[in-house]
Amino acid sequence: MQKTKPALKTIGGYFELQLSPGKEHYPDLVRLNTGRNALEYILKQKGYTKIYIPYFTCDVILEPITKLNIPYQFYSINEKLEPIIDFEIEPHSCFLYTNYFGIKQEAVKGLSKQIKHLIVDNSQAFFSDPLPGLDTFYSCRKFFGVPDGAYLQISKKINRKFPVDSSIGRFSHLLKSIELGIEAGYSDFKANNDALNNNEIKCMSPLTQKILSSIDYEDCARIRKRNFNFLHKHLKGHNELKFNAKEDYSPMVYPFLSADRDLKLHLIQKKIFVATYWPNVFKWTNSKMYENYLARCLVPLPIDHRYNLQDMFLMLTTLQQFL
Repeated sequence: MQKTKPALKTIGGYFELQLSPGKEHYPDLVRLNTGRNALEYILKQKGYTKIYIPYFTCDVILEPITKLNIPYQFYSINEKLEPIIDFEIEPHSCFLYTNYFGIKQEAVKGLSKQIKHLIVDNSQAFFSDPLPGLDTFYSCRKFFGVPDGAYLQISKKINRKFPVDSSIGRFSHLLKSIELGIEAGYSDFKANNDALNNNEIKCMSPLTQKILSSIDYEDCARIRKRNFNFLHKHLKGHNELKFNAKEDYSPMVYPFLSADRDLKLHLIQKKIFVATYWPNVFKWTNSKMYENYLARCLVPLPIDHRYNLQDMFLMLTTLQQFL
């Protein structure tokens, strides 16, 4: 049988996009195109007959569930952001828990001992390492300047090859953010979000993987910890959400909960852009439910590696005007 000759390496020509060579944070995990497709991968591989999901989550989580026609049941969380399991979990079903804001790793550890088929959504907890043997997925664009990409830990891989994704057409909002500013790229950002809907499972694009290999993860984690701890030191007395700020956590945001429903609007008017997690929760819940209150009043303050302590102080003093 004739061996296939390896493709010749191109030498010369124009310079490619130059990124620092490095290593991914999770080089041994399965590389996929999106977090929701990582969940679909798990559901396909494990063949669960039902899934339990929190009311307090993004509605994109339903995409793989409805695609596979798997029955689902919502569950509530308490004021510690932990599940209220006042029902019997059915056999051969799975239980999805979100590591909220990257501050619920201890809850993940506890649930892993209680629930047989636990799936951990670490989309908000990139720097929380997966527990051994626990199906866990990550969404890269929640933490870094990439348009897509996800990592998955699963005990047994699907025995088939998936096509490789292409990210070339999804970078306009990232490029505009550099030359024109974040606001100029926002409509492109929303268009990119829409473009990720209903995609098939694919392997992570080479471009996304190369960018993720160029990031100084240690520095990013350090900055997040520092900014988070600074805000928590000054805001914990005002924060309705009570939690242990573990020194080894590098959260996604600082979750500040206040009864002031207009606080997010006040900050946005001061060009401190804070999101709502998640608008779909208003459709799934009523005004008496805790999840509804969280969606209305939780203010996720940015703490990521783009910002220094001076930025944190500016945000803090702006926030304190309304407390």
